[in-house]
Amino acid sequence: MKGVASAKADGTSGVTGRGPANPLSYFEFWPGWLFYTPVVIHWLALGLRYGDFSLPTAANPFIETGGLCGESKLDILNQISPAMRPMVAPATGFTTDPADASQDTVAAEGAMRAAGLAYPVVVKPDIGCNGAGVRLIRTRGDFDRYFPGFPRGTRAVLQEFVPYPGEAGIFYVRQPHEPKGRITSLTIKIPPVVTGDGRRTLRELVLDDPRAGKVPDLYLPRLTHRLAEIPPSGERVRLVFVGNHCRGSIFRNGLDHATPALTRSIERFARALPEFHFGRIDVRYRDLASLRRGEGFRVIEVNGAGSEATHIWDPSTTLADAWRTQFFHYGQAFRIGAANRARGFASSGVRAMARGWRMQRRLMSAYPLND
Repeated sequence: MKGVASAKADGTSGVTGRGPANPLSYFEFWPGWLFYTPVVIHWLALGLRYGDFSLPTAANPFIETGGLCGESKLDILNQISPAMRPMVAPATGFTTDPADASQDTVAAEGAMRAAGLAYPVVVKPDIGCNGAGVRLIRTRGDFDRYFPGFPRGTRAVLQEFVPYPGEAGIFYVRQPHEPKGRITSLTIKIPPVVTGDGRRTLRELVLDDPRAGKVPDLYLPRLTHRLAEIPPSGERVRLVFVGNHCRGSIFRNGLDHATPALTRSIERFARALPEFHFGRIDVRYRDLASLRRGEGFRVIEVNGAGSEATHIWDPSTTLADAWRTQFFHYGQAFRIGAANRARGFASSGVRAMARGWRMQRRLMSAYPLND
């Protein structure tokens, strides 16, 4: 029996015994320039139409660059009104020592104590995207191994680990004149898993898997110290922790779970952020039944104008539908930015947008490998 990267219906890890008919869409791991070229052309056309190529940075006026690039994850969470803070996994941050990584573990544990956090915690860069540098930290030793590879003098976020098994990305859009927003995308994020048979090594299980075997470069570097292990028969091995498609997680279109009850919960949360109109709210949830009732979930991150409606990476999504989804959402970002401009809010300008993008790219190239 092959080890299969699969999941139960509630979005938790599981084994079906066989892979999906199409474990990968043909464009799922295209080079970024190839997939995004039509999206960039569409962005430029919208910029010409509205007279401002950086207009989406005004979509969320109280987030730096509207959350397009270079924004602080922690600063966004700190804007959430106190009444809605229980919906969010508590987080704090600290700046790594400018010269000596050996001091960072002590500083991190001090920040944890001050914030009332305990192991395990999730550590992530304060500025970044695509799951870069995200790891689950269970012990002081994990910190000791993590920080030497983290950029000096840079803020890291420490967040309570939410042990719920499910993870989802919920895209929210509201025009400034509208009394209520809507969920335009919901992605169920499934951790890839292989199942041991007592004979093959973990490397062999990955390479033989219908999905993981097509993109082994996403998994093997993260499992270097375990690749020679032979998992016992029936043991499930999770290949990646971070819920990000380009880091190896499996994404499924879950828009049919966007019930009125869930929409009301997301609306209440979005209104707890000042002038938040456009972005993706990432959550961990107990089970799909609870999520559909608008309960049993915790917010782990809020992303703004640079967000993506990630259901497009479901292998059943066609290329045409993926592009249509991108065009729709970035069109919404421009329209919201234009409405906010009319209300007196300014965009960042192309130069500031480019500076934020360059800074983010530079930092991301320096972060440690994620889990």
